[in-house]
Amino acid sequence: MVVPGSTTRGYLTWWFSTMLWSEGGDFVKKQGDGYAAAVDDPASVKAVEKLQAMFCDSKVVQPGASTADSATTHTVFESGKGGIYLTGPYMLPRFDGSLGKDKYEVVAAPPGAGGEAAALAEGENVYLMAGSGNEKGQQAFAEFAASPSGQKIGLGLDNGGIIVRLPVNTTVDGAAERKDPRWDVFQKVYDEHGRNAPALPNWATVRQISAEGLNGVVSECSRDVAGAMGELADEIDAELEKQGAKG
Repeated sequence: MVVPGSTTRGYLTWWFSTMLWSEGGDFVKKQGDGYAAAVDDPASVKAVEKLQAMFCDSKVVQPGASTADSATTHTVFESGKGGIYLTGPYMLPRFDGSLGKDKYEVVAAPPGAGGEAAALAEGENVYLMAGSGNEKGQQAFAEFAASPSGQKIGLGLDNGGIIVRLPVNTTVDGAAERKDPRWDVFQKVYDEHGRNAPALPNWATVRQISAEGLNGVVSECSRDVAGAMGELADEIDAELEKQGAKG
């Protein structure tokens, strides 16, 4: 399995989210009017123990996985040094060109011990800039981008540039427009099992803290997972307190 296990921009947390949620664990949980760390909950600890075992016992990840970012893992998969790669639909054009459509298959991630086939759901955004001298123009562009016409342009059918991976406009059928059944797999996964990152004031900081904590247990195989997750939970709770999001 090809794993981007680097702490850079929280890569390991990004990759591990799908596995953690499918195992019934989580990074944070609702508590009162806010959140509390959940990485030290039993289901989360078991998920991290499985992650550590992948790196340390069965050794089913590529060499150097703990320091690899996506730029590295893309080429590892393309070179045939890894056979399974959890990534997004935006990689289809590249892999079609580098590998060939007949050389790889798109499949949904299976359910984990938690019984749920959860998948991290992320996408592109349109930002409206505060203080702009053209607020009406920004609003008009955002409305067009979300319209059927804007979404179809973003599918990149004529130019290969995939700005829209899965349409946010429900009147647009991305798989039908592309005439590529592989996109049906992605659409089904995101429709039925997609999960967003927690709606914290600053999730990026918690993601980074989490990635560093997770990286510690896969880089140091003798590390006690339960103890490490307890320490990570304390760090996350402290950050939630700082953000005013601690429940």
